[in-house]
Amino acid sequence: MTVDSAEPGSGEQESAATTPSWQGQRTEPTRLVLLRHGQTPLSVERRYSGRGNPRLTGLGERQASGAAARIAAESDVAAVVTSPLERTRQTAQAVVDRIGGQLVVDPGFIETDFGAWEGLTFGEAAARDPEIHARWLGDPGVPTPGGESFAQVAQRVIAAKDALVRRYSGRTVIVVSHVTPIKTLLQHALTVGPELLFHLHLDLASVSVTEFYPDGGSVVRSVNETAHLH
Repeated sequence: MTVDSAEPGSGEQESAATTPSWQGQRTEPTRLVLLRHGQTPLSVERRYSGRGNPRLTGLGERQASGAAARIAAESDVAAVVTSPLERTRQTAQAVVDRIGGQLVVDPGFIETDFGAWEGLTFGEAAARDPEIHARWLGDPGVPTPGGESFAQVAQRVIAAKDALVRRYSGRTVIVVSHVTPIKTLLQHALTVGPELLFHLHLDLASVSVTEFYPDGGSVVRSVNETAHLH
């Protein structure tokens, strides 16, 4: 939908560059297309998978190909940025194989360091550290044993996002990452509380789209797109 700011018949309209968005911004946003990696053996078993480095399963590779087909619909892609872990690099490579370009590795978008819970199921982690696990589920400032808190994840993820917005102002960037960093970016774009981290579901190889404006403001365009996987 387009909106003309001039009076009918006046023959004067503001240009697209100066017409404000519905949020009031007058500059072009940086569009971040957030792609979660495909399936790994740990995700099949629903285990905490942070800094461990499993590869994609066969299904995960097919999911990455489907996601790449969805990403190919984007225009003006300036960069494909990936977490340094193997599962995201494989997923990102499927995108590059489809649309061209080179991978840009950014450790700011790496998954949460789950510390001693790496490789454990939810139940195993809760049994190992019941008090800490219960607190961790409700307080983003509580770190995992030997790992990170969600607040620490947010600090580095938002800093990495800010750097992308500065570097690729007004362009589209594909960010291939993990469930917690992507949820964190959606939380940040929506300016809502940390409850979103615990109540939002993101499928493997799903796509979410956000836009961040250099003069302030943000928009979430879509969350958990999965049509490309069917």
